[in-house]
Amino acid sequence: MTTVPVLSHDAVLAMIDPLEAIERVRDAFVRHAHGEWRMPAKVYLEEERGDFRAMPASGGGLAILKWVTSFPANAERGLPVVMGVIAVSSAEDGRLLALIDARAVTALRTGAIAAVAAQELAREDAASVGIIGCGLHGSWAARCLAAAEFWPGICFDPDPDAAGRLAGELGWEAGGLDEALESDIVTCVTPGAAPVVGARHIRAGIHFSMLGADGPGKAEAELDAVTACELFCDDWEQASHGGELSGAVAAGRVDRERVTDLGAVLTGRAGGRSGPSATTLFDSTGLAIQDLAICHALLERDTAGFPTVTL
Repeated sequence: MTTVPVLSHDAVLAMIDPLEAIERVRDAFVRHAHGEWRMPAKVYLEEERGDFRAMPASGGGLAILKWVTSFPANAERGLPVVMGVIAVSSAEDGRLLALIDARAVTALRTGAIAAVAAQELAREDAASVGIIGCGLHGSWAARCLAAAEFWPGICFDPDPDAAGRLAGELGWEAGGLDEALESDIVTCVTPGAAPVVGARHIRAGIHFSMLGADGPGKAEAELDAVTACELFCDDWEQASHGGELSGAVAAGRVDRERVTDLGAVLTGRAGGRSGPSATTLFDSTGLAIQDLAICHALLERDTAGFPTVTL
């Protein structure tokens, strides 16, 4: 029998702060681009009300399998949209090392990639932030962007209380959708059920990070808005089939040559924005290597004293 620690949602968020999450996720992209960390594309299991996702990755002596949900209607039932567990094993002998709450890890790494994308793809003088969607993941995107010293910020959410709470926490302001879209860095973290960014919102010099369209049929931007931008993604295989870019790809308006991987930018193999007047869009579908990075950080802590399970 094996006894392993179990790290809860609250434990994970108490152990890793936004700045560390940003650096860990940045490092994960570099290692993956160099071939040090491996990751197959995520697998979707569709159900009537949502989906399950299986996401494996290995690198740095660890192998993980993330089993996570996306059930958008759960919010109406008082349940989290994202739930699940990450099983962390030794890549050397297969021993199970920990079970970790997937919801907290997803929030951290989603927030972190918003900051990394802004650091690499926004204008050098970009400062103001617009957060569209102030749920769990939008809140962590805002916290990570604030930790990366982007400010001031405008928080928009259909629920004014959610926007107000987040704005109050960060010393930002709650505002309308159009106000948020006037920022230098616009980060969309909506369910992706309907576009919130249209062609009329495309302005010279703006950077968009699209974090909500993480599955087939989802979109946060109209096709004309997507195709008007210089395009970047976390992983082409995922982005072209189930991310913000997938609609434009299916319509024949975007192909592989138009899209640059963020890992290539981080390693110097490709350039970022072409100039200060360019409009950039980053499609984040969520990668298992990002989860792996946070798991590395967690297992480097002393896990003695945490609840355990014997298997």
